[in-house]
Amino acid sequence: MKRQTWQREAVREALDRTDGFISAQALHASLHDSGSPIGLATVYRALADLATTGDADSLQSPEGEALYRACTTTGHHHHLICRSCGRTVEIAADEVEQWAKQVAAQHGFTEAAHVVDVFGLCAECTARASGTPEQVTKP
Repeated sequence: MKRQTWQREAVREALDRTDGFISAQALHASLHDSGSPIGLATVYRALADLATTGDADSLQSPEGEALYRACTTTGHHHHLICRSCGRTVEIAADEVEQWAKQVAAQHGFTEAAHVVDVFGLCAECTARASGTPEQVTKP
């Protein structure tokens, strides 16, 4: 078990305050802007540790950059991620689970694991990009 340090706790708290996925560099910049002396290498290590323990989700952006966010769901899950604003929705994908098991079995594989993250534009970003006025809902 990893030792709990103030640096790791600061990274965890910063990640908890972040909406959606964020890169280590962006999280480091946010910590630095708030006066934290934490180094970039420490942020990378802390994020990797949080992902390993299941306290953070980790994925690779379409550009290949590692992104992280505080994990809100235990167990295996997938994401819909807006390429524009970063909005993230956790989704169940039972069909993907069955397909992965079936394809693995057809090729003689066992204990297959997979990662599925779907990138697109959320409804708000689609409306903004198309110039269509967003619907305003009144309380």
